[in-house]
Amino acid sequence: QVQLVESGGGLVQVGDSLRLSCAASGRTFSRYAMGWFRQAPGKEREFVAAISRSGDITYYADSVKGRFTISRDNTKNTVYLQMNSLKPEDTAVYYCAARSTVLIVSVPTSSSEYNYWGQGTQVTVSS
Repeated sequence: QVQLVESGGGLVQVGDSLRLSCAASGRTFSRYAMGWFRQAPGKEREFVAAISRSGDITYYADSVKGRFTISRDNTKNTVYLQMNSLKPEDTAVYYCAARSTVLIVSVPTSSSEYNYWGQGTQVTVSS
C-alpha cells in the first residue's frame, strides 16, 4: 500500500508557472506508474499526465501538452508536475495517483486504472 501527499498548489496569474509535488510513502515507489489528474468545479475528473515506473515514458492530455511536464525521482519517492504558461482553464484540484504494475512501459490514462490517490491540491489561475 502507498500513501500519496500532494503539495505546491496555489493562486497564480495567467502565464505563471507552478510545480506540484507528490510524495509517496513506502519503499516500493519504483513499482508504481504515476499519474496526475484534475477536477474543476462541476466537471468530471480528467487525466493530465502519466509517467512509467522508471520515468522513461510519459504521456499527456492534449490540453496540457507542451506546457506541462511530468517527472519522477525514485530516490525521493516523489513525482512532479511542472506547469508552465498556466491558463484560467487549468484551475482545478490536482490529484496524483499510483498504479502498481509489473509493466515497465505502463502509462495509465484512465482514473479507473489507478489504485491509490492523494487528497488533492488546489490550483487557481487568475486572469
